[in-house]
Amino acid sequence: MTIIVALILFGIIIMIHELGHFIFAKKNGVTVHEFAIGMGPQVFAKEKNGTKYSLRLLPIGGYCAMEGEDEESNKDGSFGRKSILQRASIIFAGPLFNLITAVIFLIPVFIYIGSTTTTLDTVVDKSPAMKASLQKGDTIKEIDGKPIKSWDEFTDKISSSNGKEISMVIDRDGKSIKVNLTPQKAEDGTYKVGVTSLREKNIIKSIGEAFTSTFEMTSQMLLFLKQMITGTVPGGFTNAVAGPVGVISLVSGAAKAGFFNLLYLGSIISLNLGIMNLIPFPALDGGRLVLLFLEWIRGGKKINAEKENMINMIGLCALMAFMVFITYNDITKLFRGVFKF
Repeated sequence: MTIIVALILFGIIIMIHELGHFIFAKKNGVTVHEFAIGMGPQVFAKEKNGTKYSLRLLPIGGYCAMEGEDEESNKDGSFGRKSILQRASIIFAGPLFNLITAVIFLIPVFIYIGSTTTTLDTVVDKSPAMKASLQKGDTIKEIDGKPIKSWDEFTDKISSSNGKEISMVIDRDGKSIKVNLTPQKAEDGTYKVGVTSLREKNIIKSIGEAFTSTFEMTSQMLLFLKQMITGTVPGGFTNAVAGPVGVISLVSGAAKAGFFNLLYLGSIISLNLGIMNLIPFPALDGGRLVLLFLEWIRGGKKINAEKENMINMIGLCALMAFMVFITYNDITKLFRGVFKF
């Protein structure tokens, strides 16, 4: 059952990506022949205003088939006849919808778990915070003379301390108290003092937290891409990445853990899909945007359709080969017990 949930979640995320292309294609007057939910054999179809809306057997995504997207066409509703800006907006809309979905998925998660505050909830026994006599209910006001207005600011200050002693001002029962403590290096290489934040349930703050979390995850994903290019991925590339089998395993585990865990993982997958699609590689949305940029540089002179299709085909073959490798890597992890269903 959890595998089915995983397939449906993954399918919804891909469908939202294609929905972005579809909405912007319609908005810019491009003829959309078919908007499909799912892949494989057709289960149901209905035509409206020249577009066939179909439901297909396999819940693993969907597609948006546009006139003149992959071939030359002189028809009025052809994708190729639209301006560079219009075509770029249609292509970019897919990743954009994935970024928006990541935020939307996170909002109910933070409404449920609450948003962080600068007030302490727990103080770990024998931690630097405990040694400095910090207590539950203390509110952090300053670190090294600088005001602290959010939990993220607090954790950033601790992380960047490099283990050096810091001076804090806290509010306890309306009184300002100054304490000194030295962050300790944790197993993951970051510096911590052994405290957690008291969370409050607030819809407005949850929306802000969703945007902040999405930005932070984006930064981490971009850092990972940089590490992939430079070959500096911690633990090695094969241990850090997951393909279809790995993703299904992770989603299955999240589904067992509860609905909000599933939503949180869904936001990560959606964000990852959006960012990965913006990589300037042939066959990806980012690669197509690069070709449009080259067209703009050339004063609007289009790249030969056959050459463009050849570039995209080479890119697609490379991506398929990469997917085979990642899937094989997933299967070896499955036999080693790294992934579980």
